[in-house]
Amino acid sequence: MKDLFEKIYKDKGPLGKWASQAEGYFVFPKLEGEISNRMKFQGKDVITWSINDYLGLANHPEVRKVDAQAAADYGSAYPMGARMMSGHTDLHERLQNELAEFVSKDAAYLLNFGYQGMVSTIDALVSKDDIIVYDVDAHACIIDGVRLHMGKRFTYKHNDVVSLEKNLERATKMAEQTGGGILVISEGVFGMRGEQGRLKEIVALKKKFNFRLFVDDAHGFGTLGATGAGAGEEQGVQDDIDVYFATFAKSLASTGAFIAGDQEIIDYLKYNLRSQMFAKSLQMQLVVGALKRLDMLRTMPELKAKLWENVTALQSGLKERGFDIGTTQSCVTPVYLKGSIPEAMALVRDLRENYGIFCSIVVYPVIPKGLILLRLIPTATHTLEDVAETLAAFEAIRDRLENGTYKRLSAAVMAAMGE
Repeated sequence: MKDLFEKIYKDKGPLGKWASQAEGYFVFPKLEGEISNRMKFQGKDVITWSINDYLGLANHPEVRKVDAQAAADYGSAYPMGARMMSGHTDLHERLQNELAEFVSKDAAYLLNFGYQGMVSTIDALVSKDDIIVYDVDAHACIIDGVRLHMGKRFTYKHNDVVSLEKNLERATKMAEQTGGGILVISEGVFGMRGEQGRLKEIVALKKKFNFRLFVDDAHGFGTLGATGAGAGEEQGVQDDIDVYFATFAKSLASTGAFIAGDQEIIDYLKYNLRSQMFAKSLQMQLVVGALKRLDMLRTMPELKAKLWENVTALQSGLKERGFDIGTTQSCVTPVYLKGSIPEAMALVRDLRENYGIFCSIVVYPVIPKGLILLRLIPTATHTLEDVAETLAAFEAIRDRLENGTYKRLSAAVMAAMGE
């Protein structure tokens, strides 16, 4: 018999093997200062493109005032207990009602965390006889939720409606045998590529197939649609989304999440979501803070307008300079370059140390080998000056990547890793 930990000692995983070179700088970095467009990294001022604070609410004075007062009024413990037992309040109900109205649904239910809530919602929606069909590029929380499913599941090619239709045909035949139903899961906005899920085309398939649609709109909520109600509103199909999910961790710059749908569906979920039934209620200070943030989202359209001014300037500037930003249809701005992991490390170090630009780096196994993805998240706090500085820096680092500078700089890293 092997020692359970033997595999851990031998194989640190595709990312873990780089820990000695990467940790503290490329992964688990420490940004300091007030959350904004410019922060400090290892003592240096940097333009930050890695904060999902889309509307700039994280450090907004009105938000900070309400958060501070809520902490003073309620502390960090109230209410104690799970919602079903002793953690339910009028303000929890009020926030749910306002969220439901904002996303045009009958009812909503609060979740303590987005990741946890997504996993638990999938688990509650399906039984062993049901079939799940989901986008192959779905977020990790969706994948983990699907893994809990004891029945069949199929993936369809990313945003490929033909592939989805083929898998719905397979799922339909299987559901006829098991006596179950079909759940289709898509994201409203895919967080790495920035593409919107093809919700309109997915909804159209309801005329041919009998399924329910569950949408994770973490990156669409607050950023898309006329009112900011998300990708469903943007595409004119909000009413056809059976279960709508969004998190507070992006546009609302907080902690928590919610699901929304028909009253009977939400009533069922709140009595069957294990992660909420057996977990402490969302803290009151977070509930009060979310109410304030939602009110600002509804009444201050200038926040979203400024966000999109910056998005347009950044994405247009990158495309004009010949950068590949894929097919993003959202604020998420991916920049695709070709290079190895060591080259990516050298490139990002150059960006941070010499150009004062801090953005996220994504490499294999999240994306295919040989590709580097630099992921930029514009916010309402960024300025056109930030955009101009960033565009100039990106032109410089592309030149150095193409002329082999980073390959030479990364040789020492390669040697140290025995690659």
